Amino acid sequence: MDILIRRYNSGDIESMVAIWNEVVKEGNAFPQEEILDNGTGAVFFSSQTYCGVAQDSESGCIMGLYILHPNNVGRCGHICNASYAVSKGKRGLHIGEKLVLDCTRQAKAEGFKILQFNAVVATNIHARHLYERLGFKQLGTIPGGFRLGDGIYEDICPYFTVL
Repeated sequence: MDILIRRYNSGDIESMVAIWNEVVKEGNAFPQEEILDNGTGAVFFSSQTYCGVAQDSESGCIMGLYILHPNNVGRCGHICNASYAVSKGKRGLHIGEKLVLDCTRQAKAEGFKILQFNAVVATNIHARHLYERLGFKQLGTIPGGFRLGDGIYEDICPYFTVL
């Protein structure tokens, strides 16, 4: 499988919304609770600094995405934040790694100096191992910082890397 990571376009919105909503409904990674439709998704994705998609070069299928945006404003505006989503049926194929690596390149190209993840759920072991393998550092642990879909509170582990 040849995976291409590229900037999204309007023809990708339906696939992006489906993948995004899949992660939101799982309730164990994204803080968002609202489900997107194609209209709200188009607005949401266009409001980001950059969105990338993972596309199978052979089938054209969109298998994952990321959003990149400032983490803060003003004197902290050089710090960015990102979220990643891979279609449930395509996980384990190293698509997330390709998305993170492309995201760090794009963040640097956009002039950001630091990439920070505010709320990596402690039980999201695959993401945490990936970030650590790619050189991200954990800042600490925030007890009960994330409410899972079933209502249980889980710790979150902020991560960062200097770009």
